[in-house]
Amino acid sequence: MTLNKISIGQIKIHALRDGYFYLDGGAMFGVVPRTLWEKKFPADEQNRIRLGLNSILINTGKILILVETGIGGDLDQKFFDYYSVEREPGLISSLQKLGYQAEEINFVINTHLHFDHCGGNTYKNKKGEDVPTFPKAKYIIQKGEWAYALHPSERDKQSYLKHNFLPLEKYGLLQLLDGDREIAEGVEVILIPGHTSSFQCVKVHSEGKVLFFLGDLVPTSAHIGLSYVMSYDLFPLETMENKKRVFDQAIEEDWILAFNHDPEHFFGKVKKEDNKYKFVPFVMTSDN
Repeated sequence: MTLNKISIGQIKIHALRDGYFYLDGGAMFGVVPRTLWEKKFPADEQNRIRLGLNSILINTGKILILVETGIGGDLDQKFFDYYSVEREPGLISSLQKLGYQAEEINFVINTHLHFDHCGGNTYKNKKGEDVPTFPKAKYIIQKGEWAYALHPSERDKQSYLKHNFLPLEKYGLLQLLDGDREIAEGVEVILIPGHTSSFQCVKVHSEGKVLFFLGDLVPTSAHIGLSYVMSYDLFPLETMENKKRVFDQAIEEDWILAFNHDPEHFFGKVKKEDNKYKFVPFVMTSDN
């Protein structure tokens, strides 16, 4: 059974899932040959692999912070069919099952603005207008990511759907940051370029314990190996360098890692054996 709730000191973290979708396995693993990655992620007849749309809800006791909003539901059928989107259980339904309403969220953190990470930022109201899903939340986005999303390159412009983020500015909910910043006591965003130039991860710490939300720095447990880098990354060498830096610190300080796209594991750890990094499933114990 997948572990979906942990404690980091006094901070409670719930793992949520907007659903699943499918992406090309070759693109997800870059230069790594299929004969290697398929052992971990079997591909379908179209060479696609099933990925989770994972989020976390951070409850500090005073503040509710949602990290990532999934793919959302306001996309046309052609889009849903192309990516074979499965929106079960759905982000809002997952929140409600925990007893929370969208209006209670104080902050939403988007690691970046690709459609599978911020699609649930907005929804269409009865008038057909795109409006913020979390009307009382400040949406935390890096300034550089925002600027790039408004004018993306030909290489990745299809990954940015402006109805997912432009309404945040219109309704006064956009909070742009320039680098690392503490969002609430024990919760901070860390600028880690690689996937995009202004990509950010999320670090949660309390009472000597740490959880690190990796986002697309390490999208699944199968991407622990340094060379397992997505073709979607704009700066793959930076991704590799930053993975090593994060992993070394995670091993030294015994961090829990949270995965954004793993369909099975929300959480895990990393160890180093024979000079290689390896995934370790996270098991809750009395010492965690």
